[in-house]
Amino acid sequence: MEIDLSPKLAKTLYGGDGGEYLAWSPNDLPMLREGNIGAGKLALHKYGFAMPRYSDSAKVAYVLQGCGVAGIVLPEQEEKVLAIKKGDALALPFGVVTWWYNKDDTDLDILFLGDTSKAHKSGSFTDFFLTGSNGIFTGFSTEFVSRAWDLEESIVKTLTGQQSGHGIVKLDPNFKMPEPKKENYSGMALNCEEAPLDVDIENGGKVVVLNTKNLPLVGEVGLGADLVRLNGNAMCSPGFSCDSALQVTYVVRGSGHVEVVGVDGKLVLDTTLKAGNLFIVPRFFVVSKIADPDGMDWFSIITTPNPIFTHLAGRTSVWKALSPQVKQAAFNVSPDVEQKFSSKRMNQEIFFPPSRSTLDPTIINLMFRTLQHWQNFAVAKRVWK
Repeated sequence: MEIDLSPKLAKTLYGGDGGEYLAWSPNDLPMLREGNIGAGKLALHKYGFAMPRYSDSAKVAYVLQGCGVAGIVLPEQEEKVLAIKKGDALALPFGVVTWWYNKDDTDLDILFLGDTSKAHKSGSFTDFFLTGSNGIFTGFSTEFVSRAWDLEESIVKTLTGQQSGHGIVKLDPNFKMPEPKKENYSGMALNCEEAPLDVDIENGGKVVVLNTKNLPLVGEVGLGADLVRLNGNAMCSPGFSCDSALQVTYVVRGSGHVEVVGVDGKLVLDTTLKAGNLFIVPRFFVVSKIADPDGMDWFSIITTPNPIFTHLAGRTSVWKALSPQVKQAAFNVSPDVEQKFSSKRMNQEIFFPPSRSTLDPTIINLMFRTLQHWQNFAVAKRVWK
């Protein structure tokens, strides 16, 4: 049975005055279950407090908008309180307890993407809350809580019954939360909008890659990530993960067109992407995107901490590496046609700025005769025609 790859929006699971928690369901996006990937989003309103919790999945968190405070407790370590803002990425390994707070007028929106291969439910995160109506304290009997913390029964009843909120609450404006410390930020987070660029193509796009070099904790999470900014009308080269990793992509801003080609050169996704969409590219499938005039930004995780990609167009294209004779035989064309094909995109990287191509019609027809092998060139035709 074919799997639906169409992008989806998140749905609210719970919330109140303090904010909401939204998630993508594997029932709506089957590739979540197929790829053992979870995806959720926390939206905290002013004075919203996401109470302490831990998860059954390792995750990468990315701040989509706003400023706030995060509390992180790694196993057997002291709490680290750090200021977070738009563009920050945080790696959250197994066993980490986190809380989140927003005291600004702008909502604090945080995206969570992670690996559910060890989770209770494939394709979904399960959070375990320390307090609240569904917290761990609520489940234990008064006797167990009393003996574990050496407390009087009256205190235990207050601890287990006073907080009626579920996951997210709104705090009193006068309540003072812990102040963040600058030294806590280093090693715990990386701002993808301020970090050195890994790729910067004039009028094409920019990329910042999150890996074990700039944020070592991603090694414990087992995931890599990147923030991509594609300029208006620019194209991202067709490519695929050559180390069997899945690509999970959330559209942060803007819109554009995406095509994905799978087994037997079949076009399996041909649609428009918009802000808030989440979609997943299966292993070894080829994907390419063209931004609308206002451009498009997306944040992706890749299910390996140091991913490797192969591109099919541009300076690093696999076609450039192949010898002329091999290309002539593969395409069944004359040397002059192969030479025209190989002479294009010689110096361009993975992003192609908008421009009118001077490709000979013979070359275009050649490319589309090879759709049974590399049908991702259908993306290029949209630009060239």
